[in-house]
Amino acid sequence: MPESNERVQINVRGGVADVRLNRPEKMNALDDAMFRGIIEAGLQLKDDKTVRAVVLSGEGRAFCAGLDVSSFGAMAGNADRSAADSEDADRGTRGLFAKTGSPANRAQYAAWVWQDLPVPVIAAVHGVAYGGGFQLAMGADLRIVAPDARLSVMEVKWGLVPDMSATQTLKNLVRLDVAKELAFTGRVVSGSEAAELGLATQVSETPLEAAMEIAMEIAGKSPDAVRASKRLFNETRELGVPEGFKLEEQLQAGLIGSANQVEAVKANLQKRDPKFSDPE
Repeated sequence: MPESNERVQINVRGGVADVRLNRPEKMNALDDAMFRGIIEAGLQLKDDKTVRAVVLSGEGRAFCAGLDVSSFGAMAGNADRSAADSEDADRGTRGLFAKTGSPANRAQYAAWVWQDLPVPVIAAVHGVAYGGGFQLAMGADLRIVAPDARLSVMEVKWGLVPDMSATQTLKNLVRLDVAKELAFTGRVVSGSEAAELGLATQVSETPLEAAMEIAMEIAGKSPDAVRASKRLFNETRELGVPEGFKLEEQLQAGLIGSANQVEAVKANLQKRDPKFSDPE
């Protein structure tokens, strides 16, 4: 089982990894330790073949309030020193994911690592998801959001742009003009409006329980097929039609006749629960 650290708690059961941001007294705001904890958690789970789905949530009153406010104070008080500190922290964390070959920096990879995971990641959002917290949620494959949750691309409030991979995730969820309006204004949207805009997959009064239910359902499917489906949809976003068709064919050919695919067929014909093997 992956180890937990002070900022991010991980519990794996039944193939589902329950990942909790664990800084409730600060509404799970992002500081250096939180960035490191998120990246460490993502990379540990990425290599865990027993994990079939991930649920990402926050302890306490919020999913994630974004960058720690003290960081903005440092920027205002000494911009040069703040930039240097950020670069030092980035270098210190980059070694964690250098082997992935990702072009992302530390802040970007904290959100993008969930796209790098081969298994589905579901964000359960309650309370607030502001700025970096918003982008962290956008990095998940699915988002289950409380109707009264509050979400915002809040960087403009601090004279900044969204820089935790939102340019790569948000554009695939909403129209470009909607993404621009959210970034230009920094306005707060409710969970219900988030679903209407396409930011949320589903609205639930109990987002964590709903996310866990979906994750358990996913965990009961062939892990090979689920992983291939995530790869298929992620990669074909950037491919033309011929290349997309080729990838469909390639992935399907790898599944047909495999042990887990045969088990799926047998279980359905025999009307029993399947017993899938972990991917190699």
